[in-house]
Amino acid sequence: MDKVYLYGMISMSTVYVLNDDFVFPRPNEYAEINKSVSSIGGEAANSAIMLSKLGIKTKLDGNWLSEKNADKIRNILKPFNIDITRLKTRQNYGTEEIVITDKNSRTVFGNYASFHRGEKQWNPPRETDIQNATFVSLDPYFKDESLLAAELCVENQKPYVTLDCKYDDYIAQNAEAVILSHELRDQAYKGKNMRDVFKNYQTYCRGLVIFTFGSDELWYGRKEENINRFKPYKIEPVDTTGAGDSFRSGVIYGLMKSWDDRSTVEFASAVSACVCLTFPHTLNAPGLDGIIKFMENYSEEINKNK
Repeated sequence: MDKVYLYGMISMSTVYVLNDDFVFPRPNEYAEINKSVSSIGGEAANSAIMLSKLGIKTKLDGNWLSEKNADKIRNILKPFNIDITRLKTRQNYGTEEIVITDKNSRTVFGNYASFHRGEKQWNPPRETDIQNATFVSLDPYFKDESLLAAELCVENQKPYVTLDCKYDDYIAQNAEAVILSHELRDQAYKGKNMRDVFKNYQTYCRGLVIFTFGSDELWYGRKEENINRFKPYKIEPVDTTGAGDSFRSGVIYGLMKSWDDRSTVEFASAVSACVCLTFPHTLNAPGLDGIIKFMENYSEEINKNK
C-alpha cells in the first residue's frame, strides 16, 4: 500500500471566523467573531489529514508537542488514522497559533518566530521511515534536519514534495515538486521580476515548479518549458486556513498516480477549494469522492453558463 512520510510542522490552533459583515480590522477598529473552534495547524499536519482523506496511508513526524497541547493534538488527529508514533511531548516546547479569518484573508498569531530562532524542538528524520515510504512530504523549516531529510530521500531514491524554499536550496533543487507561496516570494525576492524568478527555479530545480497566487492564476512548469497557467476554482471561501497545505496534498496525490502536470495542478486546486469551503478547513473537508464530485459539478456549471 502507498504510504507518505510527512516531516514538518504540527501545531495547536484556535480558529476564529469573523462575521460576514466584517473584515480583519485595522488598529483600533472592531470586528465581530461569528464562531471559533479548536483545530490543528502546521503544514505537515494539515497535509497528512488531507492525504488520509484521499485514501493514502500516512506517518507524521516533526516538532515536539507541548505538554498542555499534546493530548488535544493527538485527539484531533485520531479520527484520520495517521501514524503519530514518532510525535514526542516535551514540557514548555512546541508551537501554538491563533488564526483569525474572514472571506478573503487569514491572519495568524503564534510563536513561530521564537520557535525557529531558539534551540532545536524537533525530531531528526529517521531513515527507515523514508525507506518505508512511497513518497515524502518535506517541510523546510528544521534547518540541518530538513536538509538531512532531503539528502536521505535522494540517497534512497524516494520522491518528495516541498514548499517555500529558495531556488539555490538543495531541498528545492532535488524535489519532485516545489510549491512557492507569495509569503516566500515577498520575503526572498521582493522587488524582483517574478517571471525571472520562476525561470531561475526552472533552471535550478529538477522537478515541477509551482507559484501560487491565492485566488489568482497560478504558474507551473518544468525545465525548459514555458510558464503554464491555471485559474483556480472560483468559490466563496468559508475558511482559507490550510489552503496551501491541502494544495500540496493534491500535488503529492497526482504525482503518486503519475498524472500529467495539468491534471495534478487541477486536482490540487480542487482539494484546496474544497478545504476553503469548509470549517475548520481540513478537519471537515470532503474526501476523494467529494472532491471528484465537486470537480464534476463545477465543470457542469461552467458548461451550462457558456
